[in-house]
Amino acid sequence: MVGAAIWRALESKGYQNLIGRKSAELDLRDQSAVEAFFREEQPEIVIDAAARVGGILANNNYPYQFLMENMQIQNNLIDASLRHEVSKFIFLGSSCIYPRKAPQPLKEDCLLTAALEPTNEWYAIAKIAGVKACEAIKKQFGRDFISLMPTNLYGPFDNFDLETSHVLPAMIRKFHDAKKQGDIPVKLWGSGSPLREFLHVDDMADGVVFAMENNLPEHLYNVGTGEDLSIRMLAEIIQQEVGHKGEISWDASKPDGTPRKLMDVSKMKSAGWKAKIDLESGIQQTYQWFLNNAHQIKEVKL
Repeated sequence: MVGAAIWRALESKGYQNLIGRKSAELDLRDQSAVEAFFREEQPEIVIDAAARVGGILANNNYPYQFLMENMQIQNNLIDASLRHEVSKFIFLGSSCIYPRKAPQPLKEDCLLTAALEPTNEWYAIAKIAGVKACEAIKKQFGRDFISLMPTNLYGPFDNFDLETSHVLPAMIRKFHDAKKQGDIPVKLWGSGSPLREFLHVDDMADGVVFAMENNLPEHLYNVGTGEDLSIRMLAEIIQQEVGHKGEISWDASKPDGTPRKLMDVSKMKSAGWKAKIDLESGIQQTYQWFLNNAHQIKEVKL
């Protein structure tokens, strides 16, 4: 999802000499394969949009893979970019790098000040390692290696698998399937009370291109909207957009995750960038993309 959005954004601005590989073409966990790629292509700028990602369920079920595979991917790319003298490296992380109970909104300088959220600490630790590696390169070698920490992303090409998806696409899928099954009730995880911020992936891609085209003096920047809402409110917006008429129930026995994750985006705003796509329009666009591609997604009984 993220890589495709960045590719679209670069093409829309006239960039032509784009080099990219899908995961089936290049296994970024394989150090020798990554080294061969860099030797052959000699990229000038590298944007690391690759990661193993998922929601609470996937993080809980596969802690080792979320830790190790993400470290393998980013370490291979960061190290190869340093050795092959890439002029600019942009590392994409996640808002989950910040402590569970950090003051809201989350500022960049609260990194490593307290304990992480247990339900996604494996992914967070990997991403923190990537942030610190880029910071170390900037400090030791003076190279333009920066990290962008987006809030929760959604949009075209999202993952709608109910076992591995994040909350927003999972809700779209659940309400859609429930509507097709006669507007049956939809059961959602948790209490619905946590507050979350959501950023359309096309806005994220625009932020990446902005960071690529401008010299940002610091090593870490939050990327988001600076606005949040409760998971319960999100469910109501998605239910209305999908047209589901049934009931919503909440399974409070399931974990809520971090109580709140609102990003302080003042640093990016001061640099000259801010998000443009409002949540309702973004959900509408994402659901339309889902409908256009629903034939590729197997319906499940709820």
